[in-house]
Amino acid sequence: MTNHLFRSKLIIWVSFFIALILQAVPWPGPLEMMRPSWLILVSSYWILALPHRVNVGTALILGLLWDLVIGTTLGVHGIVMSITAYLVALNFQVLRNMALWQQGVVIGGLTALAEFIEFFGEFLIKDIDFNPHLLWSGAVNCILWPWMFLLLRRVRRHWHMR
Repeated sequence: MTNHLFRSKLIIWVSFFIALILQAVPWPGPLEMMRPSWLILVSSYWILALPHRVNVGTALILGLLWDLVIGTTLGVHGIVMSITAYLVALNFQVLRNMALWQQGVVIGGLTALAEFIEFFGEFLIKDIDFNPHLLWSGAVNCILWPWMFLLLRRVRRHWHMR
């Protein structure tokens, strides 16, 4: 039993590590605004699939790691990840019963909300201007969600994670 639990936690954290690496990979200048929020996608899936293992605290740790990896103001992404994780966890039973495309729309909206919260957090600390083109990442996440969901579900079923 403990071996199964350890393996499940290891697989979840490896998926978070891969998402963190993908989040840190630079994109070409004009495409930077369309970068998916890999950590939000992966953490949203695990919160929907295994809400007893992945929660708001996990999202806070991931957000702080995200801040450390990309070198932004410490805590901004932690708050963003915590709020999005809370909203997913609060409504996980409703989201589970939606079609994949409906889930994608919700995740895209959550990503747009996360961009606003990130802007507001940075705006309080620095003098920055809002770039509405950053909201394109919500549309990209909306499109990527079904594939991310199906990929991670296949991983979860392959390793018999409960």
